[in-house]
Amino acid sequence: MNSYKNFSEKLEKVRNNGLSLIDNVEFFLDAIEKNKDLNAFNFIFPDATGAAKKISQKIKNGTAGKAAGLVVAIKDNLAIKDKPLTCSSKILKDFRSLYTSTAVKKLLEEDAIIIGKTNCDEFAMGSSNETSAFGPVKNPYDKTRVSGGSSGGSAVAVAANLCDVALGSDTGGSIRQPASFCGVYGLKPTYGRVSRYGLTAFASSFDSIGPFANNISDIKLVLDLISGKDVNDSTSYQLLISEQNETRTKTLKIGIPDEYFGEGLDQGIKIKVENVINNLNKLNVDFVSISLPHTEYAIATYYILTTAEASSNLSRYDGARYGFRAAGISNLDDMYTQSRSQGFGTEVKRRIMLGTYVLSSGYYDAYYRKAQKVRRLLKQDFDNAFEKVDLILTPTTPTTAFKIGEKSDDPLEMYLNDIYTTPANLAGIPALNIPIGLSKNNLPVGMQLMANLFDESKLFYAAQLIEKIKENINER
Repeated sequence: MNSYKNFSEKLEKVRNNGLSLIDNVEFFLDAIEKNKDLNAFNFIFPDATGAAKKISQKIKNGTAGKAAGLVVAIKDNLAIKDKPLTCSSKILKDFRSLYTSTAVKKLLEEDAIIIGKTNCDEFAMGSSNETSAFGPVKNPYDKTRVSGGSSGGSAVAVAANLCDVALGSDTGGSIRQPASFCGVYGLKPTYGRVSRYGLTAFASSFDSIGPFANNISDIKLVLDLISGKDVNDSTSYQLLISEQNETRTKTLKIGIPDEYFGEGLDQGIKIKVENVINNLNKLNVDFVSISLPHTEYAIATYYILTTAEASSNLSRYDGARYGFRAAGISNLDDMYTQSRSQGFGTEVKRRIMLGTYVLSSGYYDAYYRKAQKVRRLLKQDFDNAFEKVDLILTPTTPTTAFKIGEKSDDPLEMYLNDIYTTPANLAGIPALNIPIGLSKNNLPVGMQLMANLFDESKLFYAAQLIEKIKENINER
């Protein structure tokens, strides 16, 4: 099943009776069972074979949608009606969603098949997929190493060929970082391109839903299907990728920010990225040295603002209305305290406490308000840069996948793993991880491209150029 270049090629085979959709689903279900030790899925949906039968008939009748038979894994913080929605947290154990998120609904309307819900860091808070109540997700390239997070399960599901594509969410790098660690494509769209309705909120002004795939064609397909205005999300926009012209005749200008290639970047990753730059130079691409001067404040700004939003968003989980409730409680205050203490994991509690602190009356101006001002300056850095260049090229992560447990006792070191990805979320711009080969110890290396608001088509164009030079950039 992994011999197809992209889903379009696979679908063509189905339409010509060279492949059965039922066989395709059963192949993936069997692969998930054989790779249970990766811990990529929280829940599997065996009824996917029933959906395959119905869609096969629709293909014969000529009434099938654009994603007919596309097998999709969904991160376990996206709602699907009557299916589990746990966000990999004890506090939502046994909870089932009452409705379907807009992004998933749009895929289903185009006859995609949902095969299961993927493991993730608890409430999408983490960079390694080790904070999940279901246990860590293992990297398919080396099972002693992390998958990256928070969308680690979705990245591994694609990398290990357990589905065609997967959906994740990205608050500060939660699609791009695990995509880099697992050697797949991962896109954080422009904030507002994809409706957040049905996505369990972590930090509402940062969260974006996006796809994972093994090729850029499938990334484009999925993004086009899930994009658009939604009456349930006032921040969403009506602008489809297919409406944007990707044909380019002029030279593509790509900015290289000095701040992303300094201390802390693994030399092996730096060499890989420079190899891409050198090979793209031979094509119709010009590289320009640029500066994003406020980058050094990105991590601090990101964690102040996102923890503040998280402390507010997670206040609803109190044991009173749904989810986990602590047993043997005699009064209301104890019910709130014990339900939250027992239901939330360490990292979630840490972020709630940080967020509550920065929002408190004595510290609001010193931290939260100042962080909002810095966020505006970071956005201005990107605005200035995009007046000179079409795209910005950087590493996705400072290192390759680290060992499971290696950074668990040092949250600050873990947070620094997001140093190259958080700026895009602060600015709301789209960013794409592109796999660019393996390191000397056979671990995937990723490279990040960032574009201006709603300029995803430029990301795809550049990714296609990189596909042309793939043999050269994969040389070690």
